[in-house]
Amino acid sequence: MIRRFNRYELKYLIPVDLSKRIIEDIAEFTEPDPYGGLTGYPLVSLYYDSPDLDFFWAKIEGIKFRRKLRIRIYPKDPIETTSHGMVEIKQRINRTVQKRRLKLPLDEAEKLCLHAVVRDDLSAEDLQVASEVQYMATAMNLEPTCITAYDRKAFLGGLHNAGLRITFDTDVRYRVHGLTVNQDAENHLIIPPDWCIMEIKANNAVPDWVTSLISRHNCQLRRVSKYCAGIAHASEHHVMMLAIAPAIGMEVSKNG
Repeated sequence: MIRRFNRYELKYLIPVDLSKRIIEDIAEFTEPDPYGGLTGYPLVSLYYDSPDLDFFWAKIEGIKFRRKLRIRIYPKDPIETTSHGMVEIKQRINRTVQKRRLKLPLDEAEKLCLHAVVRDDLSAEDLQVASEVQYMATAMNLEPTCITAYDRKAFLGGLHNAGLRITFDTDVRYRVHGLTVNQDAENHLIIPPDWCIMEIKANNAVPDWVTSLISRHNCQLRRVSKYCAGIAHASEHHVMMLAIAPAIGMEVSKNG
């Protein structure tokens, strides 16, 4: 199974209390994602990077064309019973985001991301994605680098705003140990528990009513990468202001 996306993504750091008011405001124009309903669902992602953290630095340095490779799961309870995941290549060209996905059993997904030979029983489309993953993993010597985990509430635009998706991520955590995606391991907070990452995703243009809502609530656009924030928290790099929320920031510099 494969799904392709080509869309715009806008990210905001907002207090959880504000996210609740925004969810009330969008109720008239959206509907809850049927997968999670109003209660939402958990997400866990394992990110791969080169030994020199090329994907991380491409984001920090603002490279216009950049990619990331990850395995994403929608964990069951207990998480160890989760058996399948999505291998995803996330690619950004300026402000446009493209995704290519391939669903596999977790053991096969992990092997593929570590240079394994591509299965020959995939569909033509799936084989194309698997071959691209294999090429990236081999050419860049990719290795498991960081896991992020969070709870998400998602809302869809419906017939009148096809392709619109608004998500709210809370309890955003990371770890750089125990890098098995379905392992029950301790994570560390990236943002304070009373803050939230809101993402607005649209295929062509953000609807006017969404733009008005963002302006009315004075939401400020932020460059937020959960993966990069996790790496920055865990590393000894000194990074240029990666604003995670007011009062939490870190300075990062490639030369350390």
